Amino acid sequence: MPQIISIVGRSQSGKTTLIEKLIPELKKRGYRIGTIKHAHHGFDIDKSGKDSWRHWHAGADAVAVASPGKVAIVKNDERESPESVLDYFEDMDLVITEGFKKEKLPKIEVLRATRHTELICARDSHLIAVVTDVDINPDVPKFGLEDIKELANLIEDTFL
Repeated sequence: MPQIISIVGRSQSGKTTLIEKLIPELKKRGYRIGTIKHAHHGFDIDKSGKDSWRHWHAGADAVAVASPGKVAIVKNDERESPESVLDYFEDMDLVITEGFKKEKLPKIEVLRATRHTELICARDSHLIAVVTDVDINPDVPKFGLEDIKELANLIEDTFL
């Protein structure tokens, strides 16, 4: 099973941007990376009226759309925690989640001065690092918003 870490922070803090920068750095080092995005209010990836949408609305419990090099699966599944869906990521070295701040997972919090100045996971024993431009001194390693290689080093040394 792959290792799993969660990128957390308030809305618009830069979680997605950090993940977008971290993935290529880790892939350059030879790792296979999967991601899981926490969708608080559900989601729909299918287009109304398309065949796969019609299959789903006809009552299928799972629908896959496959093309050369890509597969998407929509499946009725009550599992929501990152660990419960790791079966889908068994060929990955690392799974990076976005969100899941209440889960007991290793967390890297993103904190941007233009949005907030206080950590939401300051007292969380699973917090392993902070990525920020705020002048704070957390009890865990602190990285600047552009310190991607250094953050990747921490992830590699700790989890890979």
